[in-house]
Formats: sequence, C-alpha cells, structure tokens
Amino acid sequence: IVAYLQHLPQSNQNISFHSLSNLHFHIYFFSPLYSPTLSLPLSLELTKMGILSRKATCITHGQDSSYFLGWEAYEKNPYHEVKNPNGIIQMGLAENQLSFNLIESWLAKNPEAANFEREGQSIFRELALFQDYHGLPSFKNAMADFMSENRGNRVSFDPKKLVLTAGATSANETLMFCLADPGEAFLLPTPYYPGFDRDLKWRTGVEIVPIQCTSANGFRITKSALEEAYKQAQMLNLKVKGVLITNPSNPLGTTTTRTELNRLLDFVSRKNIHLISDEIYSGTVFASPGFISVMEVLKEKKLENTDVSKRVHIVYSLSKDLGLPGFRVGVIYSNDDIVVAAATKMSSFGLISSQTQYLLSALLSDKNFTKNYLKENQIRLKNRHDKLVSGLEAVGIECLKSNAGLFCWVDMRHLLRSNTFEAEIELWKKIVYEVKINISPGSSCHCNEPGWFRVCFANMSEETLKVALIRLKMFVDGPSSTTRSQSEHQRLKPLRKMKVSNWVLRLSFQDREPEER
Repeated sequence: IVAYLQHLPQSNQNISFHSLSNLHFHIYFFSPLYSPTLSLPLSLELTKMGILSRKATCITHGQDSSYFLGWEAYEKNPYHEVKNPNGIIQMGLAENQLSFNLIESWLAKNPEAANFEREGQSIFRELALFQDYHGLPSFKNAMADFMSENRGNRVSFDPKKLVLTAGATSANETLMFCLADPGEAFLLPTPYYPGFDRDLKWRTGVEIVPIQCTSANGFRITKSALEEAYKQAQMLNLKVKGVLITNPSNPLGTTTTRTELNRLLDFVSRKNIHLISDEIYSGTVFASPGFISVMEVLKEKKLENTDVSKRVHIVYSLSKDLGLPGFRVGVIYSNDDIVVAAATKMSSFGLISSQTQYLLSALLSDKNFTKNYLKENQIRLKNRHDKLVSGLEAVGIECLKSNAGLFCWVDMRHLLRSNTFEAEIELWKKIVYEVKINISPGSSCHCNEPGWFRVCFANMSEETLKVALIRLKMFVDGPSSTTRSQSEHQRLKPLRKMKVSNWVLRLSFQDREPEER
C-alpha cells in the first residue's frame, strides 16, 4: 500500500498515511472539490487485498454527481444576507421553509406535546425506554388519517399496513430489499431525483433502468417508453422487478395524470411486476390538475384486494409537506402482508424516535390544524412558485408548466453554447461559481436532453429569491461582473474530466465484478 501511495500523483490530492498497527491502516484523501472518498484504482486494490469490503470501496454511491457537488460548493461558501452577501445561494435543496411559523404557533399553543406530558404528567421516562419497531399506535393512526386527508379522503389507509421508517430514503431502500435481489432492476421515468442512485442501488445492489421521457410531451410516461425500457433491461440481462415513480414528480413539479397511472397499472399487471409510488410531495399540489394517488386508481378500477393491489406500494414522509426532513419520518404502505412484515423487521435499522412519534401524533391528530395547514401551505407555495416563474420569464427563461413540489424544471437550452451535456455542465459551473447560485443540472437527474435545470424556491426567504433573480438577470443580460478566482478554477478541473453522457446512462451493473453480474 505504501508503494502504491508513493506513486500517486501529488498534484491532485494530498495524502496523510497513519500506521495504527502492523495490520491496520487509515488512509485519508482530501480533494479540493470532492468529498473524502477513495479513488477507483486504490479502492480496487484495497478490495483485492481484502482490507476493506466491496461495499466500502464501491463507486456506485453517486456522490460524484453534480447534484451533490453543487451542495459541497454551497457549504464552503453559503450565502447570508449580512454575514456573506457574496456567497452561493442554495437553490438545489428541496426543503419547505415557507410554513414553519404555522407549526411553531401550534407548538406554542400545545406545550404538553413538546414537553412530553399527558394530562399534566411527564411521560418522558415512558418515551425514553425501549419501544418495539412497530411504532406507537397513536402515531400510526394519526399518520394514516393524515394521508387520507391529504388525498381529499377519497381513499383511506389502514394503520396496520403502515411501516414506519427513518424518512423516505429509508422507505425506498427497504422496499428495494423486500422486492428485488442484487442484480435485478427497477424502471424509473426520467428525469428522476438524483438521490435515487444512492437510495435504491448503493447498498441493495438493485439496478435502475431509465424510462426515457422527453420534453416533446412534457416528459409524460408513454406506453412505448415503458416497453423500450423493459426491452433495454432484457438486453442487459436484468430481471425487471418493478417501476418506481414520484408523484408529484421530482424534479418536474407535475402531478401524474390518471391516464399515466392507468397505463402504469396495466403495464405492471401484464408484466407481473411491482409499482412503487413515492408520494412525498402529495400535499404540495397548489394548482390544477389535482393530485391523484395510485390508490385512488386501484379503487376506481376495482382492483382492491387483488394480486395487482398487493404489488402496489406507497412511500410517504413528512419531510416535504410539513417541512420536517430533520425529524426523519417516513412510511411504507403496502397491501402485501409479507412485505409489511419484512419491512417492519427491517425498520429496526432505522427507527423513528418515540419522542418524535409522540409529538407528531398530537400535531397530526389536531384536524383543525392539519386542514388549515395544508390549505395555507399550498397558497404560500403557489405564491412563491409564481414569483420564481415570473422572475425567470422577465429575463427570458421559461419553465415547464408545473402545479406541485418545491421546485421548477427550468429550460436553459438557449443559454448553452452547444446542444451537449458538456455544454450543460459548463453552464452549470458558471451559474454555481460565477453567478453564485447552486441549481441542479438535468444530467444529474438523468434527463436525456441537455439544458434543463431543477431550481428550488421554498427553502429561502423572499428577499433571498429576489437576490438570486437579480444575479441571474445580470448573467443573462451580459458578461458576468464576477471573476472566478484561481482556487475556484482549480476546484473545477476535476469536473472537466467528467463524462456527463456516460453518467446519464451509466448503470451500477457495469461496476460489478464478473461473478456478481
């Protein structure tokens, strides 16, 4: 290992090497752009030597995506209206901070919940002791009712079919473990949330095959695109176990139509595979057409209590609708008793704290609060969405028409120097490092058309949004007034080597050892 390290180029990374004993070593890489991570050649060497596991040294986490690199740039130079007015504005994070005051007001009026009291008596000890992984019944009942309310009570949810998880990330991964084996595949319509490359594949070994959707029809899911993706998986010798969608879509900000949902149910029925509907943005729909849950379509098609319904699963969380990602509250809903039982056992690796469950069960059980919150939150989201869209239109930038979510799918194709993903990354780097705004390029979302970007609008103040729009206007109207520093130039050098088109189409299948394929 020492000999190998001595021959690594010193210009790209600084290495510190510490011998802890004659058998154990710690190796640290500090790159100016990337997070501490093993380089591919060294990770392979360490794996072959048996020092680390393949999982520890695999390269399928997706952290080299521009989606995560933009976050790193922001964290090194975050915007603050007073302390750092020239910093990078974070518009690559889908957080909802528009309605915090509503929750804070409820907490002030309901101190017993936050103080862990019941009828004036402390229940701290009760909550602090071990709770089994099934979760508090009161919380599961409140969550099931809230999910029904979020869907206009057109469908109801059985608390016994709910599995509690530490956020939607854990819920999606758990479903992968339950529904597929390593080397099997799920189909995902593009563009899709960049984190799925980590959430669905990294630890499970499950593959993602893209369902290629295009701007020609607003990135809607077509029958031909579904069949083509299925055929592509077969050509790669991948067994397809299901389709996963986000409804409303992340990053498009659009709700899935009834026609698309019917098409998807017909497809999974014919192929005898699963359908996962990630509905974590269901409460953010602020304009027509309204939100339609896949459970509603199952009910309309009279498919409840059938084999098809057992292969339909919902993921939900409170991260987006209530703006509580730090609380780590997610759920799986499934009509398959075996999936529910297996997922419940797996949930012991990512539980929601009893204190969190108790607090939120009280909040969600307050029907007047939840009703008013959902209504007011949607009004605020629409207002903020409209401000971003109109601000972009004022500088000649259009957006895909959307009606939900915490972001817009922004069309910057006319700003590219050429119709390539290399040009898209070049534009993205200018926006991040010169304009000082972090947004997510479409290639990180596996979009097959260069020039689209996801821009978030709900994680900042209105004043900060105004600053961002002013910066964009200055950029579009003429040469940027800011000059990239030499250090920024050095940070960008590794990105120039990134093959974006390969990243868009790459499957972790290609990174496996031959015996794992």
